[in-house]
Amino acid sequence: MRERLVALFRRALAATEPEARVRAALGPEPPRPHVLAVGKAAWPMLRAVEAAWPNARGFGTTRYGHGGRLARLPLLEAGHPVPDEASVAAAQRALALARGLGEGDTLLVLVSGGGSALWAAPWGVSLAEKQALTRALLRSGATILEVNAVRKHLSRIKGGRLAEAAYPARVLALYLSDVPGDDVSAIASGPTAPDPTTFEDALAVLDRYRVEAPAARAHLEAGARGELPETPKPGSPVFARVENRVIAANADLLEAAAAPLRAEGARVLVLSDRFTGEARDLAGFHAALVASARDRGLPLAPPFFLLSGGEAGVTVRGGGRGGRNQEFLLALLLALGPAGVHALAADSDGIDGNTEAAGAILTPESLPRALALGLDPRAFLERNDAYGFFQALGDLLQTGPTGNNLNDFRIVYVDRR
Repeated sequence: MRERLVALFRRALAATEPEARVRAALGPEPPRPHVLAVGKAAWPMLRAVEAAWPNARGFGTTRYGHGGRLARLPLLEAGHPVPDEASVAAAQRALALARGLGEGDTLLVLVSGGGSALWAAPWGVSLAEKQALTRALLRSGATILEVNAVRKHLSRIKGGRLAEAAYPARVLALYLSDVPGDDVSAIASGPTAPDPTTFEDALAVLDRYRVEAPAARAHLEAGARGELPETPKPGSPVFARVENRVIAANADLLEAAAAPLRAEGARVLVLSDRFTGEARDLAGFHAALVASARDRGLPLAPPFFLLSGGEAGVTVRGGGRGGRNQEFLLALLLALGPAGVHALAADSDGIDGNTEAAGAILTPESLPRALALGLDPRAFLERNDAYGFFQALGDLLQTGPTGNNLNDFRIVYVDRR
């Protein structure tokens, strides 16, 4: 079963491969084509453009280590999840390209998760201040939607400002969604999408999570007073010639794993592709479903598979290593106790949190093996060191960068025991 779960994860990634999705979405090459790509899937997305639009000019930006060789188009690498100087240079170059376009030009924008950090055009704060704020928000437990509301109001490229820079050129933006709900204004902070959030919303996020950031607060407060221009909103004329399209999402990833299971007659429940909240709480919910099924045969009688996606969060209080998927599995292990399950949880981009692992794997033997090795699962969880726990068990899932980014993938197999 362990190998089967890994195979299902890999099958789901193959079925949602970004290059194939972009090729299917592109029509005939228009006159005067230009392309910008940003995110962890920029490399395979640009491969499709090189094949389909041979005259397109532009470049891409991806995370360090997530790139590869292209025939024509340059591919830059920059910092993620915290932006760096290369992120600033890439954003400036993208804005310069967009501002040089006219009504007869077409700009193809290829967006995947990670773009918020990979294109950084700080507004009202220095790069160092933006880096510190990003680290604080990532550790706070704020959702990606909340984090991006702040980012958009401290940037010259996010929150629709790239589309604003490209106006009046035609813009076709193809998005791979790594956010619950597939809202294009939230994916990579929506560089080509109308922004429904405001300066006041961004300030409320800092208040909610008690993030100080004096320079950012001063800038956001000035915006809230009307002293700075808001991000372009729905109905703005800058979007008159913009088409934003989601070409793959977390639901596609989950369905690609569920379909072959159903075809062979297995019982499958896809819970949701929109889970958010603390990874530990999400693990408790999954554990409650397992216990209910085993005790009363509800909502399904074992054996069956549970699948879920979305993006959990982690409020970091300890000094360990891990990611939301590894933390989910460690919390699930503790919630289930001796009534173990087979489970896999991974980030579809191949990098979970501050580790080189995509995620990890649980089996019914995980708890007895840990206790035999003298490992205290609760102590590992309290110091946010799920990586250390699964590394000691030899149960990390390591894929390397996958070239994809469709949020989290969780699958739990509940047997008759």
